[in-house]
Amino acid sequence: MNARLRRVIVSTAGLALALSMTAACGKAGGDKKDSATASGDSTSIGLLLPENASSVRYESFDKPFIEAKVKSLCASCKVLYNNAQGSAAKQKQQFDTLLAQGVKVIILDAYNAESTQGWVQEAAAKGVKVVAYDRLATGPVAAYASFDNEKVGELQGQALLDALGPKAPDADIVMINGDEADPNAAQFKAGAHKVLDGKIKKVVYEQSGQWDPIIAGQKAAAAVTQLGKNGFQAVYSANDGMAGAIITQLQGSGIKVPVGGQDAGLDAIQRVVNGDQAYTIYKAYKPLADTAAELAVDLLQGKDIKSLATSTVDSSTDKNIPAKLLDAKVVTKADIAQTVVADGLYKVSDICTADYAAACAAAGLK
Repeated sequence: MNARLRRVIVSTAGLALALSMTAACGKAGGDKKDSATASGDSTSIGLLLPENASSVRYESFDKPFIEAKVKSLCASCKVLYNNAQGSAAKQKQQFDTLLAQGVKVIILDAYNAESTQGWVQEAAAKGVKVVAYDRLATGPVAAYASFDNEKVGELQGQALLDALGPKAPDADIVMINGDEADPNAAQFKAGAHKVLDGKIKKVVYEQSGQWDPIIAGQKAAAAVTQLGKNGFQAVYSANDGMAGAIITQLQGSGIKVPVGGQDAGLDAIQRVVNGDQAYTIYKAYKPLADTAAELAVDLLQGKDIKSLATSTVDSSTDKNIPAKLLDAKVVTKADIAQTVVADGLYKVSDICTADYAAACAAAGLK
């Protein structure tokens, strides 16, 4: 073998050895990263909530309650949180980011539940479990935690009848419903109609407020223009954020009729105490948040959820989804102490600020 050929062989062998050592080192360092990507983030749970304009509940209650319950169930777990701020497109980006991060469970309160089918299918294909929270997302979700929304609508309808009292059979009412893209809104509406239809004179104006207080206020103004100040005797509002705007609009027009909402926000409770709002619906957020957190942690840890998800529901795309459905309560002025105060949601001092001190005293809140 000549010297030149020998040098080529030695160089080639040396290069091969160097490459194999580099590859081995890269593989050793990469195995950990690749393994984490393949298995996913086993200590993180994604949490995506829909908005923070129409209702304060998501930031004030749902998020902290879910975070606290996850931590109590899994000390090493963390919650990766984002709020869609009323944008389905933004929520999709947030969902995709969680998938890219390797999260294996996502709690999703969809801003637009009908748009999520493709997202959830993609997640399922990657082994990611989605817990539909509060509203039922489309696609193969692993579990669903919410309230019985049609019953919530029935409670709203009955509370409005109670507020009207003996005037109910002769009452014309205005209905400002939630966003038509939200299946919850359809269920609230159906439940309310189930109770109201046949027990009032007529629904004389019905529109979607799109969960937007500004739009709801505009719809109320349009109702006043169309019907006149005496053209209706009550207003059904699907939630408290819209109810607040509706009440402001009616007060500006010199109209005082029963208006109800939903969510038991602090400002709504204060309006109820003050007599501006007839009722709200209290959906105990902590039991709901705790249920979602338990489902998420059990799914993350590969546990059976049948003992927790004791019923099933159907979405527009999937059947027999494991579900846990909770009950809600009507809150009127007479019920505040026994509901939101007794449960620790608010202190009397939270409700009875200087502006509401006289109304609280009259209501016996102290």
